[in-house]
Amino acid sequence: MTIPGIGFSQTLAGITGEELEGFFAGWKRRPSPSLRLSVLQASHRVVIARDSETQAIAGFATAVTDDVIAAYITLLEVLPGYRQRGIGSELLRRIVDALGPLYMIDALCDEQVVSFYQRAGFNAAVGMTRRNPAALGDG
Repeated sequence: MTIPGIGFSQTLAGITGEELEGFFAGWKRRPSPSLRLSVLQASHRVVIARDSETQAIAGFATAVTDDVIAAYITLLEVLPGYRQRGIGSELLRRIVDALGPLYMIDALCDEQVVSFYQRAGFNAAVGMTRRNPAALGDG
């Protein structure tokens, strides 16, 4: 899908932690700039959405996988000013495509975005989570 004014890539070349400012909105404790970049670098798959005019990062999706049967979409973020343009849907489509034909691709999400994932073919499932806010550093 083409989104006017937005380009997509799977490369992190030249990206800095500062370019990821504004993401993680709504988190009680946001990762520091260096940790933000480390998250993307450590991911097995990444899709970046950039504003074609300003080159600003508008959104990204990350995933980890065993490349055999399972993958987990760890993050899907779109800056508030770029929402409602189809960028999140396209990031999700592209990260799923980049993962290939695996048995399971899972994602945990907040209640308010369940329907977004359902429209993309995901099903509700029972899951468990454990959070350690101290691991985010002083961001």
